[in-house]
Amino acid sequence: MVWPNDVLSIILAVVLGAAIGVEREVSGKAAGLRTNVLICLGAAVFTIISKQMAEPDGSVTRIAAQIVTGVGFLGAGAIIVDRGGIHGLTTAATIWLVASIGVACGAGFYKLAGISTLIAISVLIGLARLVRPIERYRKEHEPEGPTDEQG
Repeated sequence: MVWPNDVLSIILAVVLGAAIGVEREVSGKAAGLRTNVLICLGAAVFTIISKQMAEPDGSVTRIAAQIVTGVGFLGAGAIIVDRGGIHGLTTAATIWLVASIGVACGAGFYKLAGISTLIAISVLIGLARLVRPIERYRKEHEPEGPTDEQG
C-alpha cells in the first residue's frame, strides 16, 4: 500500500531528478532530463519497496546496496574510451549521484536529497565555467608535435 509519505518521496524524486536532468539536457549530454528522472524515480521506488518488504528484524539496506551496484553498470555504459580520450565520466557520475538522491527520497531523507541536488547542480554548472578556461589554457600551451616522452 502506498502511503502519503511514499507519494511525497516519489514526487520529490521526480522533481529533483528533473532538476539535474535539465542541466544535463541543456548541456547536450546523452543522459538528459528523462534519463535522470527515471533513474531517480526508480531508485526511490526500489527503496520504498525495500522499506515495505523489510520485516521488523530484516535489513532495509539490501536493495539500496543493489541499486548502487546496478546503477554503477548503467553508468559504465555511458563511458566511452577512444583515441581522443575518455568521455562520459561526468555523465556516469551524475547517473550514480541521481540514484543516490532517489534512494534518499525513498528513504524519507528529503533534506539530504534536496541539499545534494543543489550541490550537484552547482558543481555541474559552476565547475563547467571553471573548466572551460583551463581547457583553453591547456590547448594553448600543449606541445604541437611528439615529445621525447611520446616517442
